[in-house]
Amino acid sequence: MQNTKNFLGTEPVGKLLLKLSVPTVIAQLINMLYNIVDRIYIGHIPGDGSLALTGVGVCMPIIMIVSAFAALVSSGGAPRASIYMGKQDNDSAENILGNCFSLQIIFSVILTAILLIWGKDLLLTFGASENTISYAVDYMNIYAFGTLFVQLTLGMNAFITAQGFTTISMVSVLIGAVCNITLDPIFIFALHMGVKGAALATIISQAISTIWVVLFLCSKKTQLHLRKKYMRLIPKVILPCVALGLAAFIMQASESVVSICFNSSLLRYGGDIAVGAMTILTSVMQFAMLPLQGIAQGAQPISSYNYGAKNADRVKKTFRLLLIVCLSYSAILWATVQLIPRVFVSIFTADTNLIGFTAPMLKIYLGGLFLFGIQIACQMTFTSLGKAVNSIIVAVVRKFVLLIPLIYIMPHMVSDSTTGVYMAEPIADIIAVLFTSALFAVQFKKALAEIQN
Repeated sequence: MQNTKNFLGTEPVGKLLLKLSVPTVIAQLINMLYNIVDRIYIGHIPGDGSLALTGVGVCMPIIMIVSAFAALVSSGGAPRASIYMGKQDNDSAENILGNCFSLQIIFSVILTAILLIWGKDLLLTFGASENTISYAVDYMNIYAFGTLFVQLTLGMNAFITAQGFTTISMVSVLIGAVCNITLDPIFIFALHMGVKGAALATIISQAISTIWVVLFLCSKKTQLHLRKKYMRLIPKVILPCVALGLAAFIMQASESVVSICFNSSLLRYGGDIAVGAMTILTSVMQFAMLPLQGIAQGAQPISSYNYGAKNADRVKKTFRLLLIVCLSYSAILWATVQLIPRVFVSIFTADTNLIGFTAPMLKIYLGGLFLFGIQIACQMTFTSLGKAVNSIIVAVVRKFVLLIPLIYIMPHMVSDSTTGVYMAEPIADIIAVLFTSALFAVQFKKALAEIQN
């Protein structure tokens, strides 16, 4: 196993980004399979597939919130751990790891209780109709018991990536995904469990991934070790991590709020088919976003470590390369979606009516994707450098200042109200990219000046 002290600070940035990003992108794509494979199988359940797919789609805001709490801890803790490693202070980095582990267990217990007690009420609030609520409840009642595994797998895996061990973090996700893909058809079709089977397959798979991650962080192969002496929560250790992770939390938790807004508006203007289409659109959006996030996460250890080591030139080179790669990817995927939208939609459903409705909406919904690589590169670099306030600002502006108001404004601005709801996404994306670019241009220079003095 390579020594992080050597390779994060010395290897050529291009070679390093490729080495770290490829496994991280693969891990993100594999991680996406947890939810998307469920939806693919559920969408093809004979007879009830479309309604079941819509019901599980309504669960997505809750699943996003659970993931957001993992990001709240890990997205702040992992970069701070990398920065301390750059300062050659592994004790402080391990203290952060132990504190984050304990906080995620606390969050898991609270979230599980909330989901089991108020799950049905939340699902009705999030857009479930009387036709789809039974499917949504069946899925969520089982998924709730896997909250601990989701928290620890997502949260602790970030600390493996932060050390530069991206191949190990990829394997962590791969193990769970292979289990999920294998168990889904057995539980859903062979055992006739339907959406309950999909949820059960997911939590079993996450549990297996959790065991792998925790065992690695307790082994001799890792540089940062999960130690009992660091698991007592200390405010001065954990609070800066939470502050830095707040941007990632807002990004992911706001997806839940946005889903509620989209689903309620679409149910009003377009009915169950429009909500079902939204499930597919968000699935394709995940496909678009996760590789971008994987590339950015591959760059995070390089940026954080070298920022901690006060190597401004390598921080600058890392951002430039990250921007080029992210922008190229987002432009290529945008062009592909515009050319063959039906191919993407057909992955999730065989219903010809749903395909016919969703395909043109997908072209609209992802209309701003070609610029989105800029947003991801800037936002992840803010986080990598420990700039919590800037990360929070760009997250809040995109979702709360722009997107949510536009969801309610656009239906009144165009003749087809349902189309207007979908148009809110690309308009918000384009404006957000312009704002983020301007803020980053100023703040990145300041950040580099701080470590050059």
